Amino acid sequence: EDALHATRAAIEEGVLPGGGIALLRALEVLNNLKLKDDENIGVDIIKNSLSEPAKQIARNAGLEGAIVVKKILASKDKAFGYDAEREVYCNLLESGVIDPTKVTRCALQNALSIAGILLTSDCLITEIPGKEEGMMPPGGGMPPGGMGGMGGMGGMGGM
Repeated sequence: EDALHATRAAIEEGVLPGGGIALLRALEVLNNLKLKDDENIGVDIIKNSLSEPAKQIARNAGLEGAIVVKKILASKDKAFGYDAEREVYCNLLESGVIDPTKVTRCALQNALSIAGILLTSDCLITEIPGKEEGMMPPGGGMPPGGMGGMGGMGGMGGM
């Protein structure tokens, strides 16, 4: 079903190089913006987030993400990227590593929308990660040796 939706999205709006490359190439547009101080901070946050998908793919392949991104951005080929499956740098469009434009666009728009909501909220409530409480102990909550007063299961006779 996911493949069907991705195919429909690709037919509607076309495809981009996959592997996070389209988002990396969007960085170039942001570098040319003339903004005020506060706006520059926001753009820097977006720049960092745009490089994360490519970095994560590289890390998942056992490589250093920042080094892979630097090598990709140094190329003039806009479809140049790292094919993690084949473990090579290449033109991802020619290799068939693609993302539907619509999926990439919608993901970016939704992320920016959520960021805008968070920035305009008066307060946020989060959960502090830590020791998980309320988990059932091993043995389904039974103390070692079974239920008290039951004397084990021996002597049950002909059951």
